[in-house]
Amino acid sequence: MKEIVLDEQVWTKAWREDPLTAVARMKKAGMDPAHTFDSKAKTFNEQVWNEEGRQRAKRIMNWLEGQGVAFEGQAVLDIGAASGGFSVPFAERGACVTSVEPSLPLAELLQHNAAKITHGSVSLVARPFEDIDIQAEGWDQAFDLVFVSMCPVIEDWESVERVLGCARKFCYISMSVGPREHSLVQELWPLVTDRAMDSEQMEYAYLLQLLLLKGYAFESIVTREMKTSTLTREAALEEAMHLFHLYGLPADERSRQIAADYLERTYPSGQVEISQGGRFGKVLIRLQDQNMYTREL
Repeated sequence: MKEIVLDEQVWTKAWREDPLTAVARMKKAGMDPAHTFDSKAKTFNEQVWNEEGRQRAKRIMNWLEGQGVAFEGQAVLDIGAASGGFSVPFAERGACVTSVEPSLPLAELLQHNAAKITHGSVSLVARPFEDIDIQAEGWDQAFDLVFVSMCPVIEDWESVERVLGCARKFCYISMSVGPREHSLVQELWPLVTDRAMDSEQMEYAYLLQLLLLKGYAFESIVTREMKTSTLTREAALEEAMHLFHLYGLPADERSRQIAADYLERTYPSGQVEISQGGRFGKVLIRLQDQNMYTREL
């Protein structure tokens, strides 16, 4: 057992071959991870920039600063920047941000959100990170902070190494820890299937174990984050069908009818309040000053 726990190759292989990771599920469902939010870009953008979303970003940035990460005058690579929920506030704190976002709808929203920046800067790279030649772009250890928040570019240890190769001081990675919570899916699940919900998305454990085995210095924190939204019955039905497909449930006419009947019975007002989120792990990897940071008082 000890030999297995301490074997880097075992953990690397297990992560690469795990069929229940977020990216593996999306690919199995025939989805392109880079374009999952194309059709939901506007709604996603609204959630990022409402008060709840802004406070969530602020908490993460404050945690980073509390660990010694600076933004003023620093070069930041934001991979999977979406509509700029972090890129813009990084720039507002004085950073020179390179934002990688392959989804055209999200990239356009990012440019709109960054248009009024008066401090720092945001430069958009509208291509998949996986397709970028790191050496040709001059990105090898070029950024003070590489930031990857809930982005499917992280799918195995090889992808982590590629991200780390761009950082010279810090690298931040966040991902789900355990099953994602979605109130509508949890309500509908027993109606369309007789099996229990899978315990899924434990790739954060792979990440931490391999960082330990490979000798990296890092801090990590796991928190529970939830957000609420209100959808029409029609929009809630479409979201349910999308999630059925992602979870490997039958997304057929029978399931649609079951979901539609349930929504009509349960939400006669036509408005469906949905709570979603779960536990999320955040890790800050130190690549230069690897001792414990002490803030000057």
